[in-house]
Amino acid sequence: MMAAPALSKIGCGDVCKDLDLTTDELVGLLDLAADVKRSPELFRSALAGKSIALLFEKPSLRTRMTFELAIQQLGGFAILNEGRLGVREPLKDMARNLDRWVNGIVARTFAQKTVDELARWSGVPVINALSDMFHPCQALADMQAIQEHFGRARGLKLAFVGDGNNMANSLMLNSARLGMDFALATPKKYEADPAVVAQAQEIGAESGCQITVTHDPAEAACGANAIYTDVWTSMGAENEAAERRTAFADYQVDEDLFTHTAPGAVFMHCLPAKRGEEVTDNVIESARSIVFDQAENRLHAQKALLLMLL
Repeated sequence: MMAAPALSKIGCGDVCKDLDLTTDELVGLLDLAADVKRSPELFRSALAGKSIALLFEKPSLRTRMTFELAIQQLGGFAILNEGRLGVREPLKDMARNLDRWVNGIVARTFAQKTVDELARWSGVPVINALSDMFHPCQALADMQAIQEHFGRARGLKLAFVGDGNNMANSLMLNSARLGMDFALATPKKYEADPAVVAQAQEIGAESGCQITVTHDPAEAACGANAIYTDVWTSMGAENEAAERRTAFADYQVDEDLFTHTAPGAVFMHCLPAKRGEEVTDNVIESARSIVFDQAENRLHAQKALLLMLL
């Protein structure tokens, strides 16, 4: 049997946001994720004797299942805690309890500051499994899916149509570092964080790609190799659902939008999807849809992340 490849470690020790990974670490992680997917048997005992705490403030299918399976399939042990963090006791106390018991912490939270506070006080690696600002684990799986489908990321164009949310932020930053053009189309008042856009544009200037923000979905989709969307109303913003359905009515991904794309363009979504809102059923069920490849890659990309952190 072949030996598992040597693993490079992530220098910062935590992945609370996408830019906690250097560009070299991002590229190396995607290569490792491909190795893990191709030869999972080589890594079956990589986390033997290690335990990871999963702290989930929000409901989850993909994130919870893929992290639990990833840890188990690498030979480790996962323990789950559900509910709001920092209510019964301060986050700094929780972090310093957990780091006496476990080898790592995975946190799916409402607020980015919760993840940052856990990392500040924890002596073990902390992974952001979703916050209001970033979703790095999903973006890693998405970059892996793009590379699998097209054989590369550099020189392609990814268009995101919808809310300038955590997914838009993470995809923008990762696209810029991999040399992939990124276009974001949002309604007014729902733009991405200006600081994140500025960061992505600065990175893009160095990597040779274009970061575009617009209010026109057709402009964003023009020449795109992939169109990505997400729900119009994220968890925690349910009281805005009616207002958002009105604001986003012209931002549905349908077959007409794909008339502006490059030949062979694919459809992407982080799921769960509200069919009939941000995407039509015929698009998500079409041959161009790679949403379940993305979902599968959550398992492999997160294995690679755990291997590089632990």
